[in-house]
Amino acid sequence: MSLIDPRAIIDPTATLAPDVRIGPWTLIGPNVHIGEGTEIGPHVIVKGPTWIGRHNKIFQFSTIGEDTPDLKYKGEPTRLVIGDHNVIREGVTIHRGTVQDRSETTIGDHNLIMAYVHIGHDSVMGSHCILINNASLAGHVHVGDWAILSGYTLIHQHCQIGAHSFVGMGSGVSKDVPAFVTVLGSPAQARSMNFEGMRRRGFTPEVMNALRRAYKVVYRQGLTVEQALVELEEAARQYPEVAIFRDSVRASTRGITR
Repeated sequence: MSLIDPRAIIDPTATLAPDVRIGPWTLIGPNVHIGEGTEIGPHVIVKGPTWIGRHNKIFQFSTIGEDTPDLKYKGEPTRLVIGDHNVIREGVTIHRGTVQDRSETTIGDHNLIMAYVHIGHDSVMGSHCILINNASLAGHVHVGDWAILSGYTLIHQHCQIGAHSFVGMGSGVSKDVPAFVTVLGSPAQARSMNFEGMRRRGFTPEVMNALRRAYKVVYRQGLTVEQALVELEEAARQYPEVAIFRDSVRASTRGITR
């Protein structure tokens, strides 16, 4: 029994591992690579240049590797790279990059991308992230590992969403979200840290208390960002997690969500 439905259209330049499954009425365009164990459902469009790794599952009506609508894009050969073990649910759209930035949109491993999510050009997503229904990333957005974006979240272009952070439902994010921080609202405001996510991932109470103190330094003591970074130096030397938080604050180019 063929793993590729005869009603699918596969460009002859596409390279598929022998065990890739392709559903009916799916279109696989030129310059597409699909790794072993990946399953693509019916009515999916995959355009290249796109590299899809191993053991991914892409559901119906998704469009993967489409040209960006960015008006600066003039048909240059940019690409999309997707790692391994990702689940991409119904109606997701992921665009390739632009030469004005990194020429590549990048998705890591073990991500859950739920229905009707949009990932814009030149965005970079880490691994183990969850993007819930209708979350949208504008172009040039960076999302760190283990971040969770709730339903109908909107992320402005060039924002950085830190590792282990949590963005609440319906939030509009126009500034950077530091690692571990929970934000909510439109415009989004910092509310706390993502302690529930940390507990689920096995963070110790000692580490969570250190991060709680670090959050208060940045958000509760009336310090400037520069003053807060100095205050965090000792804790950052003692706790790598505090160093991640501090470094995400320091790396912000748009200002952090307050």
